[in-house]
Amino acid sequence: MFSRRFIYLLLLSVLACFAVWACGKNANQITASSKPLLEECRVVQHTMGETCVPRHPQRLVALDVTTLGNAIALGIQPIGTTLEYNNQFPTYLKGKTADITPLGTTQPNLERIMLLQPDIIIGWKHNHETIYSQLTNVSSTVLYDWLDGINERNNWKQYFNFMANVLNRQEIGQQVWQHYNQRTKQLKIALGDRYQNKTISFVNFCCGGMSSETENSFVGSILSDVGLQRPPSQRYNPAGVISFSEENLAMADGDVMFVVAYSGKDTGERDLNALQQKPLWQNLKAVQQNRVHYVDPTIWRGRTPLAADAVIDDLFKYLVNMP
Repeated sequence: MFSRRFIYLLLLSVLACFAVWACGKNANQITASSKPLLEECRVVQHTMGETCVPRHPQRLVALDVTTLGNAIALGIQPIGTTLEYNNQFPTYLKGKTADITPLGTTQPNLERIMLLQPDIIIGWKHNHETIYSQLTNVSSTVLYDWLDGINERNNWKQYFNFMANVLNRQEIGQQVWQHYNQRTKQLKIALGDRYQNKTISFVNFCCGGMSSETENSFVGSILSDVGLQRPPSQRYNPAGVISFSEENLAMADGDVMFVVAYSGKDTGERDLNALQQKPLWQNLKAVQQNRVHYVDPTIWRGRTPLAADAVIDDLFKYLVNMP
């Protein structure tokens, strides 16, 4: 009797130990499977440190419209993005934004991002450093320090190259730059020497004032790449931008002037319309010679290769094809 009971208890103990071992093994397997394997991701350096990102990410959330435009240029359709001007997609991306979920303006809707289940999130440090830890809880998050290179005219090009590396699309990135270089070369040839001694001004009516983005900026670099000169006041500024008042409006003048004016909630169009009624505006050389061209702010301030392509279209239109 004692022998049978002993054997029975021994068997129960063995079965219990086996069950505990099996559960522990399954738990370890579940824990391991919930983390991306090292060979399934690439470690990339960014302003917040190192992050292991998918080798071939497909579900990208863009935290700004520049990231959005760069991703599309690299052949990736983001699943979500924040927006800026009038809470709308940039004009130069018309026909390329189907099924992309808007996520608010500068500060994204974190709940919407979670529902989208992205495999990578990309944005700028100065906009999203404060919510970086929350974003990393959702997915692999990479931030770029845009302000660190704000005084460099090729900052937008460097950001595009950064994204090409993060998204593992360096070859496509090279093709994008080949296209850009080809177009700037074509425009430079088409312009010839007709603007050799003329200056091209860029004026931005936005946010309750007037400004210009200087040579070390997105639009400034494009004008420089095609051999066009800027007025002396717009050639270089450490911040890449210079502000004008009505008293120093002459600094905004040039032989040709390109103007952007923001509407909607911003007062840019209203301020421009008011200034156009004043003698100060009428006395500008570009105004008197009928060489003021009104262009799209989401293009001329787009900071992406696709936006640059649209800027080049405008330069062909107004500087080459118009009499």
